[in-house]
Amino acid sequence: MAQPKFFLQPLTAAICIACYSGNVLAEQEIQQLAPVVMTAQKAHDANGLIVRADPKQPIQPVPATDGADYLQSIPGFSSIKNGGTNGDVTFRGMFGSRIKVLTDGTENLGACPSRMDAPTSYIQPESFDRITVTKGPQTVQYANTGSAATVIFERQKPKLSEDKKYTGQASALVGSYGRIDQNIEAIVGDEQKYMRLNAGRSESNSYQDGDDQTVPSAWERWNADLALGWTPDADTWVELTGGKSDGEALYAGRDMDGSQFARESLGLRFEKKNLTDVIKKIEGQINYSYNDHVMDNFRLRTPTPKMVMNNTTHKMVPNNAEMEVTRRTLNSRLAMTMDLNGIELLTGIDSQRNKHGGDMASPNMNMPFAHDKRFQSYGGFAELTYPINPQNKIVTGARVDAVKIDDLKTHQDRSETLPSGFIRLENKNLNHDLKSYIGLGYVERVPDYWELRTDYQVEKNASFNQLKNEKTVQLDVGTQFKHEQWNAWTSAYVGLIQDYILMNYVEKKSGMGGMHMGHNMGGMGHSTHGADDKKQMTTLSANVDAIIAGAEAGIGYDFTDTIQSDVSLAYAWGENTSDNTALPQIAPLEGRFNLRYVQDKYTLGLLWRVVAKQDRISLNQGNIIGYDMRESKSFNTLALNASYNLAKDINLAVGVDNVLDKTYTEHLNKAGSSGFGFASNEQFNNIGRNYWARMSIKF
Repeated sequence: MAQPKFFLQPLTAAICIACYSGNVLAEQEIQQLAPVVMTAQKAHDANGLIVRADPKQPIQPVPATDGADYLQSIPGFSSIKNGGTNGDVTFRGMFGSRIKVLTDGTENLGACPSRMDAPTSYIQPESFDRITVTKGPQTVQYANTGSAATVIFERQKPKLSEDKKYTGQASALVGSYGRIDQNIEAIVGDEQKYMRLNAGRSESNSYQDGDDQTVPSAWERWNADLALGWTPDADTWVELTGGKSDGEALYAGRDMDGSQFARESLGLRFEKKNLTDVIKKIEGQINYSYNDHVMDNFRLRTPTPKMVMNNTTHKMVPNNAEMEVTRRTLNSRLAMTMDLNGIELLTGIDSQRNKHGGDMASPNMNMPFAHDKRFQSYGGFAELTYPINPQNKIVTGARVDAVKIDDLKTHQDRSETLPSGFIRLENKNLNHDLKSYIGLGYVERVPDYWELRTDYQVEKNASFNQLKNEKTVQLDVGTQFKHEQWNAWTSAYVGLIQDYILMNYVEKKSGMGGMHMGHNMGGMGHSTHGADDKKQMTTLSANVDAIIAGAEAGIGYDFTDTIQSDVSLAYAWGENTSDNTALPQIAPLEGRFNLRYVQDKYTLGLLWRVVAKQDRISLNQGNIIGYDMRESKSFNTLALNASYNLAKDINLAVGVDNVLDKTYTEHLNKAGSSGFGFASNEQFNNIGRNYWARMSIKF
């Protein structure tokens, strides 16, 4: 894949120049404190219900390649890995459209029917200013509310003036196995206008595990986003945005690789504040995105030839297969915030329209491009914050979505009305630094594109109208406490799910309808193949009832002003109450211990990650891209990091991940592809010892 390298050498030169000029400035200005390498996210707001993170800070393990990578640094998140990049995020054991992932308030959906290009695959975290996670069904502000969490990657309005007409940040990272990253954000303008460029490039070779065995996992990717903003006064903001990105990825866990992840996007948004004493803000936006994804088994790897009979002789022939899939998405949103004598009311309407299509070419099939599904939704919402007294407030909201789904091949359609709502009590003790909350939420979710692609039963396309909507009622509670050297937080939940959509992986029987291009291959069907290609598995969707529960918790203690520590735990549990079995594909209990030594100019850090075995499994059940194959083993890894403030706004961070070079695999890793020699139920291992260094400058 040809990638633009227009900022590769200039960025390196810019950092060198900045280092030199920074040393000159440092003689006249006070030094900035060294950055702390983030190894876990603490609950900063709403007592653990809402977590905010700064994606421009260095994190460990090695800084993220995509949105799923970064989210793993927040307790409760995990990722189903395909290889070295483009994993698919899970939260509290929930997967897919149960997690609403937004960028600047809009949704960009992937195109691959097996989620080779999950929504987080198109996100470069460092190009955003803040990540906000709202746990559980505790907001209704966005279309088709996520039941597990709502995640927003957002860029904030720049603050420029006549005295400071430019600002930005640049970083460069080098690491083991040929890892090289470059990212830049540059903003120029004044108080009334600005132009912002976010651009990045990342590449890596295949890594080696703790046994020095190479795991196919190489990738290359780039992104470029441009924004033009107009701020005629302090209360008005208009912004036009456009962007492109592309990449390629070699996947140990699939029989196909991603040879194209092309994204195009265009958006317009506005914001007007303080219109009247009652109307505090009106905001609106419209966003268009187009994803063009290509997967194949011959551009990044050599496919295994296929044996065919020719008269009386056998002949080996090429077994090349390729698929291109696209999705066009149009989102719009209009919202108004009002102040009604101290009561804040946010109301709004939104819509989404997306259309999916694709083609396929293989030795056994040649399907021309055609659109197969169209989704349309319209929604309205209201969210109210009512302060009872200085210590307590109630936050509540409700929304309704009208969704219509058209199967463009079978000419079937499906229309649904989806209600959702929540109510939450928040308390703040004014005499002690103690906060708490308790919230109850309800959300209905229509089967998404990926779930509707599966074969519900033998009858062709029977799943389209037979899969029921998923309905979740969830209680969320949490506390946050800080006193002198101590701080602690908890975030717990329990949920009842009616008609949970479960994937059953069963041996494919002859005569089953639908297309079967290979689930591991990332194709339009959902078959899987063993290493000997003698058995094929297909995915059947079913509705069951379920209970989920779990918690994230953390405690920190500062031994001195310079020595800090914290421990965090995350545990998720799920039960299929219809069959009295465990819910599948839930990450095991995980704990993280952090120890830091912090000085003005430098920091030293240690991260010890301990993961328990997962023995609560449900064999051959899972989600769209993975299923439980066996119980997983426990493991632990040690990582070290350090940072140093070279000069004002110039920082260096270094790290060593998996210091002891352990050989391990995550419970949620996919099985390795038979084309790389993996057995049918053998998972690929994670990366071994990994060194990295990252330099960043602010200007």
